[in-house]
Amino acid sequence: MNLRFAIGSEPRLAGWLALGLLASGVTGAAENSAGTAQVEVDARQAPRGIMKVHLTLPAKAGPLTLVYPKWLPGRHGPAGPITDLAGPTFTHDGQPLQWKRDDVDMYAFHVDVPVGVSSLEADFEILTGLRPDGVVNGLEAPRTATDALLVLEWNQVVLYPADSNTDGLRYQARVRLPAGWQAATALSRTGDSGETVVFEPTSLTTLVDSTLIAGRYFQSFELGGSPAVRLNVAADSATALNLTPEVIGHYKSLVREAAALFGATHYRHYDFLYVLTDQIMPDGLEHHESSDNRSPYRTFLDEDIRRAEAALLAHEYTHSWNGKFRRPEGLATPNYQEPMRAGLLWVYEGLTEYLGNVLATRSGLFTPEEFRGELAHDLAGMQTHAGRASRNLQDTTVAAQLLYVQPRDWAARLRRQDDFYQESALLWLEADTLIRRLSKGRRSLDDFCRHFYGPPSTAPEVRAYDLAALVAALNDIQPYDWEGFWRQRLDRHSDAQLNQGVLQSGWKLVFGAGPATMHRAHEADDRDMDARFSLGFYVNEDATLADIIPESPADHAGLSPGDKVIAVNDRKWSQQELRDVLAATTRGSSSVTLLVERGDTIQRVSMSYNGGPREPDLVRVEGTPDLLTAIGQPVIPVEGVRRQ
Repeated sequence: MNLRFAIGSEPRLAGWLALGLLASGVTGAAENSAGTAQVEVDARQAPRGIMKVHLTLPAKAGPLTLVYPKWLPGRHGPAGPITDLAGPTFTHDGQPLQWKRDDVDMYAFHVDVPVGVSSLEADFEILTGLRPDGVVNGLEAPRTATDALLVLEWNQVVLYPADSNTDGLRYQARVRLPAGWQAATALSRTGDSGETVVFEPTSLTTLVDSTLIAGRYFQSFELGGSPAVRLNVAADSATALNLTPEVIGHYKSLVREAAALFGATHYRHYDFLYVLTDQIMPDGLEHHESSDNRSPYRTFLDEDIRRAEAALLAHEYTHSWNGKFRRPEGLATPNYQEPMRAGLLWVYEGLTEYLGNVLATRSGLFTPEEFRGELAHDLAGMQTHAGRASRNLQDTTVAAQLLYVQPRDWAARLRRQDDFYQESALLWLEADTLIRRLSKGRRSLDDFCRHFYGPPSTAPEVRAYDLAALVAALNDIQPYDWEGFWRQRLDRHSDAQLNQGVLQSGWKLVFGAGPATMHRAHEADDRDMDARFSLGFYVNEDATLADIIPESPADHAGLSPGDKVIAVNDRKWSQQELRDVLAATTRGSSSVTLLVERGDTIQRVSMSYNGGPREPDLVRVEGTPDLLTAIGQPVIPVEGVRRQ
């Protein structure tokens, strides 16, 4: 177990904790007594997929093993993009040094350092493809730059001595950007020199935890807060920077509502880093004093896409408390080569998913209707995942490093996906409503958040926990068999009680003819048509099917992910055509026929169906308390901010 603490600007190990780490073989800050490593990144060709890297690393005579970060915080798996590293070459005073890659660990490089050498230099390039997505499993990274913007994750561009504690390694970074670009990061600058930005020396832990974004079209917004919070946005054109005063007002409310929820902060300042592009895969990655957020180009131009992306920043901001400050012990590793154990991701990601939606609602980023629609969308989606019969929710957390990288195809069958986000969020809603009911409204999950993540405010530090500590904190708020509560829900193989949180909040799931607000919002965001709850599949933008739902009409008809739709009821394929055919099934038609291309064959597939469009939503359960509306109520009402 490794806990990191920060005083002033640098992480340190608390004295009592350092003793335990030394006893376990982790050597800490003394490892880097030779000096500070230098990281120089030339990102001027990043739009082509090329970044040039020059490292100067302290060294001493003898064998040295350098490693490339493998197990990445926030990715919860061995996602370091080693195959994007071209090179390296090692030199000293211009003279080449011999090296070889480890024949077992592909992330390790062995170098023999000559006598009298106190530093060596490493040069390599990071080469990424120009596709928006990629194989995000450590074998290939997705695109990280466009002609107008860049996302630089420092783990891409560093090497460090094997068996080190990254808290004790000091690195100073500088990056050369394309002319005219502006940059933002949580790192402190020492100054700019033309196109080069230079940062203060810091620990390798802090460096890797401080993604940088840069771009030609760039805006920053002060969001208030104490410590101060800033929103930095880069986009592929000035047109996409359409953040209205109302939207900025909601983000300012987010900062206030988070402070009220947790009662303390654990950063010296906080920077939202937000890029708007269709050329980089949408994503969100948490850091202690910043977050790396990526949304479609039209997020602030299209109201449906805005709705679908509304909780992203709230989710990643919540991680500053839940995930970065308080962290499961299996994820609090001393470096980036030690494997992570992800069994508590139902807290790390599941509670964050729930609180992110709650904070989005309290701040006005979601309306109450949109909050309910998001819960309906999640609950309905989780109920299609028949894989629960063979693998429980706990297994999805343990297998996170596999589930993150598998495609959506067949996710609803025995395989499942990273369900520890949405399914766990539904369980935390159940826990919240249970606390409210047992305490007769005197307590809620808000009290747990202040107790477990709250005062006193600190600079960045990590406090690890296990299940026993979590259960004890819940019992401090409301005595109950919390260990039994979580074990029963994490280990069960049925979805029969998955709706309990929603029901206990005073609402229930229904399927209507639509259009359901958040269902359509996610279709716009994902560029697909979601017919999971009627015919039993997604149809992607390119007319290919994905994620055939078990026991659905599509499943019984033998359709497969990857089948490409050519025609619907003998008319040329379009999403609108399929919507019209679905609507007709409520007026007597009971057959939907698709002409599909599968490999080198053309097949005609008929499905018997007369249920019409089915889109999920929530409706009130009459005669029950409306706890859901109470959960979404702002703690700090702000005059002039729209509430619906």
